[in-house]
Amino acid sequence: MIRIVLVDDQELVRVGLRSLAQHDGDLEVVGEAADGRAGVGRVRELRPDVVLMDIRMPQLDGIAATAQIVADPELADVRVIVLTTFDEDEDILAAVRAGASGYLLKDVSPTDLRAAIRVVASGDSLLSPSVTTTVLGQLGSRLAARVRPELLDALTVREREVLRRVGLGESNDEIGRALFISPATARTYVSRLLAKLAARDRSRLVVVAYESGLVTPGEGTQ
Repeated sequence: MIRIVLVDDQELVRVGLRSLAQHDGDLEVVGEAADGRAGVGRVRELRPDVVLMDIRMPQLDGIAATAQIVADPELADVRVIVLTTFDEDEDILAAVRAGASGYLLKDVSPTDLRAAIRVVASGDSLLSPSVTTTVLGQLGSRLAARVRPELLDALTVREREVLRRVGLGESNDEIGRALFISPATARTYVSRLLAKLAARDRSRLVVVAYESGLVTPGEGTQ
């Protein structure tokens, strides 16, 4: 069972999300909160698998709340999906840098929302198809402003190849095809990268790929 906490200042939205998320038997909403500060408290209390987090809320916004959750070592297994009506570059960048494992717009279909929750709960990351190109382009240009190649010092040549492809937004299947390895082997490499780089999930690996200069601005939008 995947346990979910909803954090949104609009009760009607929470009711709708609860209905959408709990349609299938493997998903359960175990708690809710109407602002970021209360949301962080509920997450610390309930230790869910996934948090659906609004961005614009009173008391503490969703970006700051996400950062607090990600920074808490006792919540290392909690994954955050930022869910908002705003398709804006700054919000996307801020959510990824804060440690969100996913970013979806609130008009996402019920099927896609439930799939997103499962993907993030499994340890992968995701971005809404409507913002993927934006985040890879804008993220790259912002993060590459101060390149830190030393981030790659502990990696092998093959691990750098895999990291670069993660930075380009490729899935394990796509990485496998490009490097002539199986998807399972690609997943193993990604797991090694997460451990070596002390990265929470694939979203953080994307950040490292740009910050290290391994991926340059514009590559992910080709």
